[in-house]
This record gives sequence, C-alpha cells and structure tokens, in this order.
Amino acid sequence: MNTYARQSVAFVRGEGSHVFDEAGRRYLDALAGIAVNTLGHGHPSLTKALAEQVARLMHVSNIYRVPEQERLSDRLAALSGMDEVFFCNSGCEANEAAIKLARMYGHQQGVDTPAIIVMEKAFHGRTLATLSATGNRKVQAGFEPLVSGFVRVPFDDLSAIEHVAANNPNVVAVLFEPIQGEGGINIAHDDYMRSLRRICDEKGWLFMVDEVQCGIGRTGAWFAHQRAGIKPDVMTLAKGLGSGVPIGACLAAGRAAGVFKPGNHGSTFGGNPLACVAALTTLEVIERDGLMARAVHVGDLIRKRMGEALAGVAGVVDIRGDGLMIGIELDRPCGELVGQALEAGLLINVTNDNVVRLLPPLVFTDADAEQLVALLAPPIRDFLGA
Repeated sequence: MNTYARQSVAFVRGEGSHVFDEAGRRYLDALAGIAVNTLGHGHPSLTKALAEQVARLMHVSNIYRVPEQERLSDRLAALSGMDEVFFCNSGCEANEAAIKLARMYGHQQGVDTPAIIVMEKAFHGRTLATLSATGNRKVQAGFEPLVSGFVRVPFDDLSAIEHVAANNPNVVAVLFEPIQGEGGINIAHDDYMRSLRRICDEKGWLFMVDEVQCGIGRTGAWFAHQRAGIKPDVMTLAKGLGSGVPIGACLAAGRAAGVFKPGNHGSTFGGNPLACVAALTTLEVIERDGLMARAVHVGDLIRKRMGEALAGVAGVVDIRGDGLMIGIELDRPCGELVGQALEAGLLINVTNDNVVRLLPPLVFTDADAEQLVALLAPPIRDFLGA
C-alpha cells in the first residue's frame, strides 16, 4: 500500500554506524531506523546470539513457559524497579496495553468512564487508541471517530494538570513521554516529572511513561525518567530494545501491578525466544561496552560542534537534546533537508515539520560525530541562505 513517502535508495548491508546501498555507496546512519538500531549494524555479539537462537528455537506460544522471556523480564525489572512485564511486538502495542491497563484499573476503582491525561504534540502510535492519544491531527485525520477517554493538556505544563485534577473526577492515569521524539525533541523538566508523580500519588492515578523512543540507554540512563529520581506505575518500551528485532514491552509496578489477569490481554508473537535474546544481548552489550556514557559524551559533542558550525546563522532556533536524542529546530519547514542529507551520504529525519531529528546508534564514535556535523551543517546553512 502507498503508506510511505519513500526515498529512492535501498540499503543492502550495514557495518557499525554505516550502511551501504545497492551501488556500494556508504552512508553515515544518524537515524538508526528511528532509534531502533541501538547497536548499529552487524554487531558481532548480536548476530552471533541471534544465529545461535535461530538454530535452537524461534517461536513458541505464550501458552507455555518461555525461559528467554523470563530472563528478559527479570533483567528489565532489575533495571527499572518495576514488578511485571507484558511483551508485545512494537511501541504502539505496548502503549495499547498501557491504555487497556489504565481503563481496567479505573473500572476496578469504580470509575465507569475512565479518562487518561495525554499531551499536546505527543506520539504514542497508529492503532485507533494510540493515535487517539497522540497529539497530532495529521496522524488522526481521516480515522474519526477517534477513541474517547483522553484529556489533552500542554506538554511540561503542571498548572494544566492541576486544573484537570480539580475538575475531572474520571481521570485515572497520565500518559506522557519524558522526551517527545515525533513532537520535535521536547524535553520534560525534572521538576515537572517529580510533580506529576506527586499528583498521581495524591489522586490515585497511574503514572504512565512512554519510553518507546527515549529509553534503552539513549539519554545516558536506562530510561529517561530516571534522571528525575522517580519510578512510574506503567512504562512502555520498544524501538531500541531489540536492536532491530521487533519487540515491545509494557511494565507495571505499584498500584498497576496485578491489574491484568489471565485472558485480559495477549499477543501471538510477543516475547518469542528470538526477540527476547535480541533484547537480552542489547542490554548486555550496552552495559559491557559503556554505551550509555558514550551516548552522553557523543551527544554533547554533536550539539557542541553543530552549535559552532551554525553559530550566528539566522533561522536556527535551537539545538537541543539529551544524549543521542538531538533536535535542531529551524524557523521554517525543512523536510527537503532529508533528501539533501541523503545526497551528501547522511541519514537524518525531519519531524514536527521544522526540527531536524538525530537518533544515532549508541555505538557512534567521536569520528562519526565529527563526520555527521561536516555532512549536515553545510546543507542546513545553504537551506537557510547563510
């Protein structure tokens, strides 16, 4: 189906932070499959682990125990402090599970029409429920009637949350991204997250954090909310968890633990042995090779060098980010930069119309960072007429 405005290039091979097209041309990958290829391309530890698992067992039904799934859930629980894990195949499925969990929690609390607070510019997926929770009319247009039960407020605005808390008795949860990726690399302040946690505790709401894009070490912590010293009741993961093998997860703790019972939710493919081994290996390599510290170092280097390269250029609004989640905001729509960067040998993305989004793999080196700036700064300057 004609659902993608594809670039004409096709990649046939990858190595580290680079991919190669059919003609053998090399490109620097500063997008990582939109924050998916955590370990880059062709990582030896990952390819070895996957090959060995394929030879043993790829899939069994969740009717049976899955030891790899049990090991992964224990590992995620240890890293996050959460108590329960449901495995699925993608970020939207993980968020769908979180929405269902919040509604069931609400009904168990005696709320007949439970509502969830969501944010402007949020992105939670493209299923009917998750696109209804998403704060982007372009994603929603044409799919009405949307799913009801969502109350939208401005991002990082505590007074808006307090207003809803005082006026809507049906609210049972808050769902938000610590860093909005699709929304333009918008970062929630630590004090905001801590205050949101406090309000949820006072009201008995579920504090639900979408870490699909910003989680798994990308910001220099396992999960972006951890920098605020808080723990959610529900957390969703996907994208970088499997380094390219599809896997998602919805984790629960506190008042959210124990809400789901057998038959309340399920997945045919979720938590299969192959996907779980991909995730276990990803987590192992991140820790073994110090990739979270590298994400902070290289992210700081990219922002510093881009700031120097674009200093004084009219039209550059902001260069922001956290670790290897970086946005360069311009004062005008800049989608054409994606094609121009591709011609220069660089993979990037533009989101929210005017934000160049960089999501390099966690194996990015200092040399990769310098190359990124050398390839990206000139087309941005030319685009802005500098």
